Amino acid sequence: MEQANVEKELSSYIGRILRNHFGRGPGTVFVTVADPFITVYFTNFLSPTERSLLHSEQAELVEKIRDRLMDSLSAEIVGYLESKVEIDILDFYYDWNLTTKTGMFVAVSKVFDPAVSAHSFDNQTAFHKEIERISLAAEKVPGLVNSYLVNPRTLVVIRDNILVNIEKEIIAHGGHEMLRIAKRSLEKRLFGTRLPQLEKLLNAKVLDILIDWNFGRDSSSALFILEPIA
Repeated sequence: MEQANVEKELSSYIGRILRNHFGRGPGTVFVTVADPFITVYFTNFLSPTERSLLHSEQAELVEKIRDRLMDSLSAEIVGYLESKVEIDILDFYYDWNLTTKTGMFVAVSKVFDPAVSAHSFDNQTAFHKEIERISLAAEKVPGLVNSYLVNPRTLVVIRDNILVNIEKEIIAHGGHEMLRIAKRSLEKRLFGTRLPQLEKLLNAKVLDILIDWNFGRDSSSALFILEPIA
């Protein structure tokens, strides 16, 4: 099957499964298959119940409900992606931006080699240094930072070895849910303070940043949605 048709089929599936399990599907789903990644970005994703909770300042509850639903859905989504794209998936990440009503999935193939980048871009080394500064403000400098411009509007950033000892201890004591919510808030706020520097290096306006972690493998994926500057 041609890549465009695969991406269209994956888009329809993601919209359908989100609608079936969350009570409302996204407005638009953008899928990119670019070895070794499958990226999914969706918009206008917020149910009436969630909107009511947000108006009551219960954003954390919305995140907890979504995360628990994804605990049961992730394996199903991964299985479908593997069958359609014919890859074995190593990591699967997800995140939401409740304010902009957007969300993302990032799947990483098992053949992923972080030392090899087929999706490089100008100022990439300087961009990695900026990511290291932001990471240090949140926890520590990652053991490894890599980035991949999978299309002109979609940038994937992978960080490895980012957890500090206290975070590992929290995870060991079953606190991964609260840690994920706290890290989302902290890192997005820190990325926001460095947007001018990031946009200058990327030569693009950053429309959205979504972040997730695989605590078991001590890795993270961030998805940047870009608007290139002509």
